[in-house]
Amino acid sequence: MESSAWPSALMQALNRDARRLVPRSLARLLGEREREVLEETRRFPPELVQLVAVDLSAGRLRPDTLAALDAEAAAVGEMFREQRITEGLVRLGGLMRIPADLADPVLSAGPEGYPAGVTGEYYAFVVASLDKMPVVLDDPPALRLSRRDLPDYWQGLLERSRVQSSLIGTELFRDGRLVDHRRIDYRSPVYGVASLAYSRAVTAIAATWIAVWRDARGDTTRIPKPRQVAPQEDALLLPPPGDTQRPPAQSRGVDE
Repeated sequence: MESSAWPSALMQALNRDARRLVPRSLARLLGEREREVLEETRRFPPELVQLVAVDLSAGRLRPDTLAALDAEAAAVGEMFREQRITEGLVRLGGLMRIPADLADPVLSAGPEGYPAGVTGEYYAFVVASLDKMPVVLDDPPALRLSRRDLPDYWQGLLERSRVQSSLIGTELFRDGRLVDHRRIDYRSPVYGVASLAYSRAVTAIAATWIAVWRDARGDTTRIPKPRQVAPQEDALLLPPPGDTQRPPAQSRGVDE
């Protein structure tokens, strides 16, 4: 079984798109610390990473895991109340690791996993298609959650991701052979899963940040109103292998 997670390029994109959904003051503070935040996600407490990994495979977060994740979020709020602002902002940003992992259908594939190579082809497809995917607000009410609501919300993320996991394996491994990601395009179910998963992760990261920030009495004014950007169909067709022509760039993102 392959075990992986969002590649660093996608984590950076998730971070930037999620900032478009949070209050402008918080977006600025996190943006100024982007490098530190991304480093924080890579050194997320190993014991929490292990707890989540086990539960992702099983398809449900255990009460002990949810309690540990909630305690991590509570600790960030405590830093703000103690006026450890810089440290708190970096730790807050690092919390994106929780919703990002839970929103990733690859990680909830179950103990059987995928045939060798499928995970790599899936992530390669997402990276190559990212500028063609519209980023939508997956769950608007999530941006109004309190910190105490987060455990139930995180549980729901995993359940939604797991439903989509099997499709990645069946579409990228056919007739006993691995499918090259360059041979699929927006008409493939893989594109649908990837697009939904990315938007789900963006929304969930923003929801987690806002809930913890609100609990610490941070500024929650001036939250941008998102605008859905639809892709152009003629920009989504991927050329066959060997074709040097590339599809035109397509703007994407949750508009500020």
